[in-house]
Amino acid sequence: MKLDRQDRQILRHLQDDARRPHSEIGEAIGLSTSSVHRRVKALEQAGILEGYSARLNEAALGRGASVFVRVTLRNQRVDDLRAFETAVQDCPDVSECYLMTGEADYLVRVAVRDAADYERVHTQVLTRLPGVERLVSQFAIRTVFRRPAL
Repeated sequence: MKLDRQDRQILRHLQDDARRPHSEIGEAIGLSTSSVHRRVKALEQAGILEGYSARLNEAALGRGASVFVRVTLRNQRVDDLRAFETAVQDCPDVSECYLMTGEADYLVRVAVRDAADYERVHTQVLTRLPGVERLVSQFAIRTVFRRPAL
């Protein structure tokens, strides 16, 4: 599906507030409610809109610190990569995980309360994941912005 300007505008509005009524979106971008509804359905069917979710305030949930961890595995055999990926998905403290190119094999984002909480995650969770050889951690000072690319 090729996106036009109005599709992109609809997506921006839904990124800001997925509960915003189609009538308000239409009014803001100059389309009828039915046109917005039809376009949203087409975006869903094309797999561009994968679902709707709530943005959680991690700080309000007691997890205001983000730690980015570069993970190097002992080797990069397919079975070892799969074992790590399966195990890391079961870690509730890990909010994101990316297979990377370059020096580290994975980049993991961990949401924690503070440094002491990260120490717990580091020693009791991350170091015990299958195949882990090395962890390099960096605390984020603050999030400047965060949004999916459009």
